[in-house]
Amino acid sequence: MSIKVNEANLLFHLQGKNMSYIMKVPKGQYLTHLYWGKKVNHYRESNKIIFMDRGFSPNPDDSDRTFSLDTIPQEYPQYGNGDFRIPAYQVQLENGSTVTDLRYREYKLYKGKSKLKGLPATYVEDDSEAATLEIILEDKLTGLLVTLTYTVFNGLDVITRSVKFTNTGNEKLKILKAISASVDFRDDNFEMITLYGAHNNEKNIERRKITSGIQMVDSCRGASSPQQAPFLALVRKNTDEDNGEVYAFNLVYSGNFAAQVQLDQYKNTRVSIGINPFDFSWILKPGEEFQTPEVVMTYSCKGLNRMSRTYHNLYRKRLCRGEFRDKIRPILINNWEATYFDFNAEKIQAIAVDAKKLGIELFVLDDGWFGKRDDDNSSLGDWVVDKRKLPEGLKALAEKVNNIGLDFGLWFEPEMISIDSDLYRAHPDWCIHVPNRSHTLGRNQLILDLSREEVCDYVVEAVCKVLSEAPISYVKWDMNRHMTDIGSAALPVERQRETAHRYILGLYNVMDRITNRFPKVLFESCSSGGGRFDPGMLYYMPQTWTSDNTDAVCRLKIQYGTSFTYPSITMGAHVSTVPNHQVGRITPLSTRGHVAMAGNFGYELDLTQLTEEEKELVKKQVALYKEIREVTQFGDFYRIFSPFEGNEAAWNFVSEDKSEVVASYFKILSQPAAAITTIKFKGLESEYLYENLKTGEVFGGDELMNVGITLPRVKQDFLSMLWRFKRVR
Repeated sequence: MSIKVNEANLLFHLQGKNMSYIMKVPKGQYLTHLYWGKKVNHYRESNKIIFMDRGFSPNPDDSDRTFSLDTIPQEYPQYGNGDFRIPAYQVQLENGSTVTDLRYREYKLYKGKSKLKGLPATYVEDDSEAATLEIILEDKLTGLLVTLTYTVFNGLDVITRSVKFTNTGNEKLKILKAISASVDFRDDNFEMITLYGAHNNEKNIERRKITSGIQMVDSCRGASSPQQAPFLALVRKNTDEDNGEVYAFNLVYSGNFAAQVQLDQYKNTRVSIGINPFDFSWILKPGEEFQTPEVVMTYSCKGLNRMSRTYHNLYRKRLCRGEFRDKIRPILINNWEATYFDFNAEKIQAIAVDAKKLGIELFVLDDGWFGKRDDDNSSLGDWVVDKRKLPEGLKALAEKVNNIGLDFGLWFEPEMISIDSDLYRAHPDWCIHVPNRSHTLGRNQLILDLSREEVCDYVVEAVCKVLSEAPISYVKWDMNRHMTDIGSAALPVERQRETAHRYILGLYNVMDRITNRFPKVLFESCSSGGGRFDPGMLYYMPQTWTSDNTDAVCRLKIQYGTSFTYPSITMGAHVSTVPNHQVGRITPLSTRGHVAMAGNFGYELDLTQLTEEEKELVKKQVALYKEIREVTQFGDFYRIFSPFEGNEAAWNFVSEDKSEVVASYFKILSQPAAAITTIKFKGLESEYLYENLKTGEVFGGDELMNVGITLPRVKQDFLSMLWRFKRVR
């Protein structure tokens, strides 16, 4: 088993493929963190903690002034008994106090991995794939039990962590903070990497030296957000894509989160990540439990590329679920940027006819097909087809698209409600709101209160009714508004700060019910693009619309940053028209195609308006993607040149058996007196010979990786190149 326990010393050693994670219960029965890093076969406490009397560091046991929680590295630090750093949790008692004293009680060790009740999480298909350790801590005064769960996946450098709070006492407890994971490092030689952005500008990479005090990224928007991702990595100073140590944390949660790094007075570094404690509390009655979301932690001793491939491998195979997890994803055409709200059945069919001629496989009808939806001011919640636009109904249109030779997909925004809607007129209290205060509107819409069971039931039945009445094979599930005026008409006063988390639990329940009822439908999540691109959503929907910004140059950064944690098969990436609708840029159709081929490929434009020359190029792009998509969707991804660091970007994919390579290079602006670029591919097999399928040239894998290919000098802005290599020996 990949978890070793020394009973005599109460020492716990978790081992991944190249990684060790070690804890111990020393005097005082406080769980202490000893090591996380490169794998050691046998740990004999060479890095013992040195206990010393530190001035003004309180001692939980009066007899020993050298032992203070303020100075030792801990696994789940608490507030009020000597540690002045960020606590992992905080609980308020009925007497108003917030001091608890968690001490080690027992542990459990078993093969496999248990499910998290009501929450998405990574999983195993066989118990032999992983081992799980549960360490139970207890506050004897209150009867609070805290169970720390650690799972190690065999063959990976991954540990997942989560926490369960159980009230075994006689009094009500109020949880004020419940972080999913905290790690104490015994040095400060780190830089911090986070992913920041905005709508149309998601997943930018930010790297900075950690400094004394607290550095935090978070969301209090009711969603994981485009502004900050629920991801944080600590790296050593010289770490790059292929060298150096990485310690990464990614929260499997779609709501408010906080990820923090604190550098203390003694140069110790504490990382914590979990539900954002801002505006959060949870009443825990006697006998009740509270489960935190899961954190996926990975260690890499060979740079950021290995970190990413670890996340990609785990998420593609053991986070995403269902029929489409291991299935080739279809090439689609979406009508949004072609028509927006202004369409009819004839226009949709015309686009579908051209799509079929070009080899496209799926037509997706976007916003505007329901209620009286001619703009974004009405009808959300009224999931009834608009007969003005589609007089024969949705079923007839879908069948006509099927008869043309394409599958049919549909856009929903099920979590929202328009004030101008029949649903709001019937149930004005079903939205999230605060009594006696006017609504804060976003896109003239409000959010349905999914903390309420009857509201969840309505959403499930409304969506399922549409899906059951027409041949729909794909759903784009959108969410275009973040939370304000957070409150629920169904919750008592003391539980109002539970609303945001209960909403997420309700959302997960809704998505689980709908996706289970329609297992043959491919679901793609969306939140104004990548505003809720997180592991929690991937558990229910195996792909996400990466950004509403479809400009090829912008997408280089957006997709590059997203690749830090998410595999290409999860990223929706489309070719759109020029001038681009988001930034006005004009880029070549070939470049737009090459950028989009690094994700789930599709188009978002009016095919009927293309020239014959453009249609011929689209036809060739579609044919090419069909040939390479097994490699790009299921192969290993390697970043080569970063668009955040210069005028170029490059990456390559390698099939699992290393027999096939797809590589892309992009130059943003042509420059005078530019240096000649050589691109060195990554991840190939050194001993294999690879043929360039375009030129017929044959090179060794070692030559392609170590010597590289010299690029031709081309005087052109927004240039792209794509190579395909196949093993010949």
